[in-house]
Amino acid sequence: MDDLAVSEGFSVYGPYKTWYRVTGDLDSARLPLVVAHGGPGCTHDYVDSFKDIAGFGRAVIHYDQIGNGRSTHLPDKGGDFWTVEFFLGELDALLAHLGIQQRYALLGQSWGGMLAAEHAVRRPSGLKALVLANSLASMKLWVEGAGQLRAELPAAVRQALDRHEADGTTDHPDYLSATRAFYDRHVCRVVPWPAEVARTFAAIDADPTVYHTMNGPNEFHVVGTMRDWTIIDRLPLIEAPTLAFRGFFDEATPACVQPFLDHIPTVEGHVFPLSSHMPHVEERQDCMAVTEAFLARHD
Repeated sequence: MDDLAVSEGFSVYGPYKTWYRVTGDLDSARLPLVVAHGGPGCTHDYVDSFKDIAGFGRAVIHYDQIGNGRSTHLPDKGGDFWTVEFFLGELDALLAHLGIQQRYALLGQSWGGMLAAEHAVRRPSGLKALVLANSLASMKLWVEGAGQLRAELPAAVRQALDRHEADGTTDHPDYLSATRAFYDRHVCRVVPWPAEVARTFAAIDADPTVYHTMNGPNEFHVVGTMRDWTIIDRLPLIEAPTLAFRGFFDEATPACVQPFLDHIPTVEGHVFPLSSHMPHVEERQDCMAVTEAFLARHD
């Protein structure tokens, strides 16, 4: 990895700037892989490990979506601004800036998978392979699954969550501690969290604008503008060959992922047995191998 070329820059989207990093050679014969992070409102840090795939001779592009990380922050914007269409436009601008819009692969993790699926149903001619990592086809299914996982938490943890949500005190230390108990089971089972994961959560804390607006205070109390989102009825429109994977302990439950497997015409699934929501961290080597093997079949 140390001998791979790494470059950083900004693409322009209207008056805003999107930070990106390219690991590897964009002129390689292999499909360049664009990685869309989750949230909405995370940063590229926690999915940084996908740069390992550049070791196979494939350029890997990370970027921070606007509102987050090293890209333009807009803390005064509300729910009418932070839309799927806005982030689709940003992605198109990035592809054009890099000159890869005619031939690329796209990996979206969690919310990034929602965004990637929205991109794919529009049938862009340059999208040659799609990876939906730990993602969901419907927020209703996500919330139902989270409720089931939440019911399995210790009673004291559940009571703390219920009490503070009823009181509207989701910033209380006891609520945050109870939230972390859920995360350690179903978001990232590597404890303590690796530095790159901790950086993303620290970035959300520093500027929660996008996350709180579109999602809510955490992964299982979804009260933001995306709470009614679904793509199930549009999945048959996806033409790109697709890999949809999740972790066995994932907050993205089997029901969240099943519509991808049922309705995308050319799709394969995979479950990482030791992982929750971050197999790229929890089973890093195996996750990279599975992802690269899929991409290599579509170069």
